[in-house]
Amino acid sequence: MTTPLHIGIVACSAEGAALCYRTICAEGAALLGPHAHPEVSLHSASLADYVRCLDQDDLAGVAAPMLTSAQRLERAGADFLVCPDNTIHQAFPQVAAASPLPWLHIAEVVAAEAAARGYRRIGLTGTRWLVASEVYPEKLRACGLECVRPPDAERDEIGRLIMDELVYGIFRPETVAYFQRVIEGLKARGCDAVVLGCTEIPLIIHDGNSALPTLDSTRLLARAALRRAVGGER
Repeated sequence: MTTPLHIGIVACSAEGAALCYRTICAEGAALLGPHAHPEVSLHSASLADYVRCLDQDDLAGVAAPMLTSAQRLERAGADFLVCPDNTIHQAFPQVAAASPLPWLHIAEVVAAEAAARGYRRIGLTGTRWLVASEVYPEKLRACGLECVRPPDAERDEIGRLIMDELVYGIFRPETVAYFQRVIEGLKARGCDAVVLGCTEIPLIIHDGNSALPTLDSTRLLARAALRRAVGGER
């Protein structure tokens, strides 16, 4: 077997990036043999830098540290890049145009999986910045799928719980219950699946405790990265 490609992870929040990294390493063995996984490098700017720019609706400011990470990962030998953070994909068009390396787009990966599973109407959960954006609606529409956002009050509370708890590794039963109620509401509005569109949400919500089938953006991205690394597509 040829040597797998080197995966570069452009990290944003620690919990989401760690889950992506762990998934690549843990699931690599199924493709490459016991204890084997592709080479992986990770670079992380401060989460505070991203949050400041998101609050100011400054997508150029969001793109800047993403590109810095891309450049450093190129120097580390990465062949392609993934970013296990949905929210900062708002800046992806600016990043992709200037990046020294190719990327996988997390929402494209999720939309393709949703279409492959035969879903049609997809609920969206994530930070308030993500849910208000076109990151997922655009990619889902491209696959012929509809995107349904939670009401404004639920968006705000989900966003608060993500930024005040999940990114710090705080997982409370009350928070799990709140996410479950939001997903139940999306089901009542006709959704047949839900995107876990913050890379920390899969740490508390999964198919076993969700009223809807889940589209785990973190693990789906990690698995797409594994396939690309093993397939050798640069």
